[in-house]
Amino acid sequence: MSRLLKALAVLVLLAAAACAAVVFLNLRDEAPLPPQDSPLAQGTAQVVRRGEYLARAGNCMSCHTAQGGAPFAGGRGVETPFGVVFASNLTPDVSTGIGQWTAAEFWRAMHNGRSRNGRLLYPAFPYPNYTHVTRDDSDAIYAYLRSLPPVQRPNTPHALAFPFSTQAALAGWRALFFRPGALEPDPQQSADWNRGAYLVQGLGHCAACHSPRNAFGATSESRAFRGGLIPVQNWYAPALNAPTEAGVAGWTQDEVMALLRTGVAPRGSVIGPMAEVVFRSTQYLDDADLRAIAVYLRALPAHERQAPVAEAPSASSMARGGTVYAQQCAQCHGEKGDGRAGAFPPLAGNRAVMMENPTNLIRMVLLGGYPPTTAGNPRPFGMPPFRQALSDEEVASVSTYVRNTWGNRAAGVGTMDVYRAREGRSP
Repeated sequence: MSRLLKALAVLVLLAAAACAAVVFLNLRDEAPLPPQDSPLAQGTAQVVRRGEYLARAGNCMSCHTAQGGAPFAGGRGVETPFGVVFASNLTPDVSTGIGQWTAAEFWRAMHNGRSRNGRLLYPAFPYPNYTHVTRDDSDAIYAYLRSLPPVQRPNTPHALAFPFSTQAALAGWRALFFRPGALEPDPQQSADWNRGAYLVQGLGHCAACHSPRNAFGATSESRAFRGGLIPVQNWYAPALNAPTEAGVAGWTQDEVMALLRTGVAPRGSVIGPMAEVVFRSTQYLDDADLRAIAVYLRALPAHERQAPVAEAPSASSMARGGTVYAQQCAQCHGEKGDGRAGAFPPLAGNRAVMMENPTNLIRMVLLGGYPPTTAGNPRPFGMPPFRQALSDEEVASVSTYVRNTWGNRAAGVGTMDVYRAREGRSP
């Protein structure tokens, strides 16, 4: 009996120590709230304008605006593998928005991921990236949000499965995967590089999509920008540091800036979720910030990916794919896959077509899509959906065909890959 009691005592002590560690890790780098608000939070016209610009850089409105709803009034659901997290009301309504928040409380939400009432926030709000945002920039965004018309719209409760719906589970996640802290400038790098790092790693939260996630939905700094499947949306955000995917080290600075400003560039265009990023956010950035982002992205250390050896597709699959291509695709993309400049992208030599992960190619064939409408590309050419027109076998065959014609070489696409894509799952 005495041994059992000792064992139980040890277990209790270990549990208490673990709880204490979790609490400590959730409170680190979290200073007490000051009694007075920041001077910047008073919201001069200049500060409000700057805050509006920064809110666009962070693409805040995209998540915090429900379809057909008032800007920043919340209600849009962010689907995750653990359930749906609904974005909150950021208008200055006193009862349902941030009308009673101070700038310090807003900063704590950005930097520490904690709400005004002390509750821990879910990382669907990307505070693991926003923690790098400076206090001055946070105060400017707060001032801008406080200048908006108040909208009374109660926040929608999250729809998360147990135990992910509990604060205890969230505290454990944060203890393991969240590290608050500022982004220190690198004195060995240029001012443009440092500004680009701040925008990409902080407000832009690019790594939130362009990095792989583990089983708990967390990204790893050591694997940042290596590409990842966007949870539930099932689009693949290609690696920003791989020349075979979305790396731009070989692009000119002007080409990178054009892609971010207009959504199209001589060597590629944006589709899917990235089209919304350009539409809502990057097209509004000034030349200095676009240049800084381009400098930083072009300087990312290359992560070479060893693609598996692709077996030659069967002659029958290529024949079926060639027939579908001639009937449905050649009119726009050309018989030789060379596209049409300024309208339809070439498929020959197109790395988006040949990526190891064929998710985006399949989704484009099934669902179609458009680059974003921007000032530099006001009437974008798009691709119609073929979801109803083509069978799974035809989609697989034409995808295989374009991945293995005109000098392209990549693994074939199977009918099960297409079936999974139709069902909202990744190949």
